[in-house]
Amino acid sequence: MGKPRAQGVNQLKPKRNRRTVAEERVARRCPNLRVLNSYWVNQDATFKYFEVIMVDANLKSIRNDPRINWICAPVMKRRAHRGLTASGKKARGLQGKGLKRTHSRPSKHASWLRRNTLSLKRYR
Repeated sequence: MGKPRAQGVNQLKPKRNRRTVAEERVARRCPNLRVLNSYWVNQDATFKYFEVIMVDANLKSIRNDPRINWICAPVMKRRAHRGLTASGKKARGLQGKGLKRTHSRPSKHASWLRRNTLSLKRYR
């Protein structure tokens, strides 16, 4: 049971964008650096090329700079793998803010679970 093999795979989209995948690959290759952000550089018929900005959190100049030293905190490790960069948040649907965004915050799964969990009070 499944789909007919001649049906094709049109309209099937990847869950994460290519920019997020690129950030994760670079973060896996350079585990001592933290991913700050990335941006599109070029593309051809086969590949897309992104430039990923990475920060060495062990440098004294980074640790002493108040504008960037937030990335030295232990909670900022593996940002790209947890979807905390700009492209990761976009892939998770967390770009917008406001009243109608309650279905996507704090995450799509958490909001789905909140809406679909039956909560009965102890004393009814």
